[in-house]
Amino acid sequence: MTKLFYKIVSKNYLLILLFTCCLVSCTDANTKENTAVNIALSFPTEHYKEPLDGRLILLISKDTVTEPRFQLRDDSKTCQGFGMDVTDWKPSESLQFDAASFGYPVENFADLPSGEFYVQAVFHKYETFHRADGLTVKLPMDRGEGQQWNRAPGNLYSMPQKITIKDGAFPSLTVKLDQKIPPIEPPKDTKYVKHIKIKSKLLSDFWGRDMYVGAHVLLPEGWDTHPDVKYPLAIMHGHFPKDFDGFRTTPPDPNLKPDYSERFDVEGYNIMVQQEAYDFYKTWTGPDFPRVIAIKIQHPTQYYDDSYAVNSEAQGPYGDALTYELIPYIEKQFRGIGEGWSRFVYGGSTGGWEALAVQVKYPKEYGMCFAACPDPIDFRAYCLVNIYEDENAYYEKGTFRKTLVPGHRDYLGNVDATLKDMNYRELVLGSKGRSGQQWDIWEATFSPIDNEGYPKRIWDRLTGEIDKEVAAYWKENYDLAYILKRDWAKYGQDWVHKIHLYCGDMDNYYLNNAVYLAEDILSETTEPYYDGEVDYGDRAEHCWNGDHDNGNHISRLRYHRMFIKKYVDKVAKVAPKGADLTSWRY
Repeated sequence: MTKLFYKIVSKNYLLILLFTCCLVSCTDANTKENTAVNIALSFPTEHYKEPLDGRLILLISKDTVTEPRFQLRDDSKTCQGFGMDVTDWKPSESLQFDAASFGYPVENFADLPSGEFYVQAVFHKYETFHRADGLTVKLPMDRGEGQQWNRAPGNLYSMPQKITIKDGAFPSLTVKLDQKIPPIEPPKDTKYVKHIKIKSKLLSDFWGRDMYVGAHVLLPEGWDTHPDVKYPLAIMHGHFPKDFDGFRTTPPDPNLKPDYSERFDVEGYNIMVQQEAYDFYKTWTGPDFPRVIAIKIQHPTQYYDDSYAVNSEAQGPYGDALTYELIPYIEKQFRGIGEGWSRFVYGGSTGGWEALAVQVKYPKEYGMCFAACPDPIDFRAYCLVNIYEDENAYYEKGTFRKTLVPGHRDYLGNVDATLKDMNYRELVLGSKGRSGQQWDIWEATFSPIDNEGYPKRIWDRLTGEIDKEVAAYWKENYDLAYILKRDWAKYGQDWVHKIHLYCGDMDNYYLNNAVYLAEDILSETTEPYYDGEVDYGDRAEHCWNGDHDNGNHISRLRYHRMFIKKYVDKVAKVAPKGADLTSWRY
């Protein structure tokens, strides 16, 4: 009897449990249906008459101190973003925003907090490229802004509008992307600064359309009055330069209202920047500064504001285009010496990686490199990830818990963003490596391509699981410290005296860890010994460049005057016997 009672009760309990589960499931489904977004978006025919492909980004902000499109960040001060791919969007067609679109920092619409917010939409326009490898890809073309989705000329956006979200319910909206970002006027030549843009045959052949690279050229004092003199070439690598910024022929604007730099905790930093630029002009034209030609290269790609200055499967032969097309052209136009020893490279962060990369990849074509706070130069320390040994980029896994891997810190070690935060933000801005941001450009530079023609992921962007086959490809082709060790016997004579590295030991992105590993490799070199320099700044943050006398906010503005002098002081070590080391020292 007891057994029968328990059988009946158990059977009834099972039925109740199944009924409850169905009820919960139905309730969840109804909740999702009720919280589905009803956002209709359109753009007018006066902006475009043809259908568009691209990325639609919806932004939600608590305030409009700046437009929401300028507020999407990695840290806790970010606004909210959702993104979805769009194909063949016709003018005046009402497009419904996908409720399942991925979001950052809140992943789903239903989980948004209640309150009053401002909503803005941005459309990042893509173009179709038929590459030489037979693959067709859709990517955003740079339009003079340096591959910035929220500033790119031709992109569409709406004006912010106020909404109320309550209990996960998003209001119905009609959003008109009736604003179009205007074209950018190119800079004009001056006595000292010239602007160069050439068609690259190598890149045009790769991309199946005309492709260009360029540079801003700073001529030395006396260039026009010394027509027989040929000059060394100082090549500064780094993020997309709109002009030869950091060079100003007039004192700071007396009407400029001082602003506050949150990054450096400095009041009136904008005035300091102008003063430093004016001081550099006076130094550049003064009697004691070396006479060289200085250039800043412009080479934005469809993936970022610059190419990382090396050849890659996804972006094409940018290393060869810069080294064998652009630089010789500039030297011919402006009387450069035109020999490997007379070209030296320098830069910080992205530019620091590029400076070392071109010295490693083209050992005879460049005479010296000065790499400050370089992006990861040893992938055992790809920021805080060892791509060869770690299984997951987002988490340190233990037996009973897992810990998020930090992505950004201040000089005291306070973390305000994790690697997962950074990568999830990029997922909102673009699929298939098309966000135009940091982690995507590293993949576009270092990775082989997938079957569609886009860069292969080093790790799954949602889970963080690392692809070891991709990691092995990275190691053999772009792990600069590993390549130096692997090829020292072959190219050591061409690298000796040329490698100089600088990094703060509290770099915000943990880039000093890779420099430590690279230093170990360099310190063990023999026949020849590398005979360069590795230096660290105590508690110095990102962009520290070897200046022990000034803070980051000042030293980062002095790359030209610091590294040009360093090169001139050391040039005799790399110049061949009989090289002209005097005529350009007037």
